[in-house]
Amino acid sequence: MSPTPAHQASGGTGAPADDRSSIIAVTALPVLVVIAGVLGFLLPDAFTPLAPSITWALGVVMFFMGLTLTVPDFARIAKRPWIAVLGVVTQFVAMPLLGLLVVTVYSLPPEIAVGVILVGCAPGGTASNVVTYLAKGDTALSVSITTLSTLCAPVLTPLLTLWLAGSYMDVPFWSMFVSICQTVLVPVIVGVLVRVFASKFVDTISPVLPWLASIAIAYIVSIVVAGSASSIATAGVLVLLAVVTHNLLGLGVGYGVAAACRLDTPTRRAVSFEVGLQNSGLASTLATTYFSPLAALPGAVFSVWHNVSGAVLASLFARRPYGKPPVDAAGREPAAAGATSAGTASR
Repeated sequence: MSPTPAHQASGGTGAPADDRSSIIAVTALPVLVVIAGVLGFLLPDAFTPLAPSITWALGVVMFFMGLTLTVPDFARIAKRPWIAVLGVVTQFVAMPLLGLLVVTVYSLPPEIAVGVILVGCAPGGTASNVVTYLAKGDTALSVSITTLSTLCAPVLTPLLTLWLAGSYMDVPFWSMFVSICQTVLVPVIVGVLVRVFASKFVDTISPVLPWLASIAIAYIVSIVVAGSASSIATAGVLVLLAVVTHNLLGLGVGYGVAAACRLDTPTRRAVSFEVGLQNSGLASTLATTYFSPLAALPGAVFSVWHNVSGAVLASLFARRPYGKPPVDAAGREPAAAGATSAGTASR
């Protein structure tokens, strides 16, 4: 999981205060998470007793996500359903299978293997919304895919984990289903309702939300690292290698699928980030709750790395001008090309 997304397009002179706060927060998140991880590693006895509070911390993050969602965000899914569905299907097909590929190629031990696969089976992280914004991609589509994948997570995440990781460790499908509903679905719905009935208050505090989410994520990472501190010295490099490979493959596959479907450049960028950036906070929480602290380590590392890779790729994308949108066989631009102005300089 990652900081809350930026929803409003910037004007010609700059981004609104809440957008700027989101951008700064997603840039600072890796630093906060690294500091939290170091503290967890150096002071495991101080953080390990806090493990039962991880689910509450994740619930807080998801509540903040719900606060950032608006009715138009859900309306966008209805306006461009097939593209949003394409992003969700690509994410829930590519990332779990890529996770299985990574653990097979690197011959990872069972606990780490489950953690990597669980990251792949998680829904999209909201950092994807912010980096899509930074990359001048289709932010509205990014928000739609994140929302839809989060709503699908209670069923798809435990089901895919059971299918792909069941041979490594026992996977409690129903317990995970209930847990995801409690820590993800319910907080998001409550956040949306608060946004609907107290929109002025939410608008007032919105610049602070990305920072609160970042602190909550760092808190989760510190506890996860503390729980597996004794194993990091021997497994840390292997986990980092697996996470980097998994993330980069996901970013590449997401962009490639969108390009193969002849979607425009802003859409390709959005789908790339949606597939490659995961709700690693959820993966770490589930791994800690149902498997082992070591299984939660890939999620903790992913929380750092995907923000770094996402920020770097967004910077590279932002410096590349768009070419002419591709056309279909009839010589028409895809619906995606004109459905949103996300690719313009004002996005």
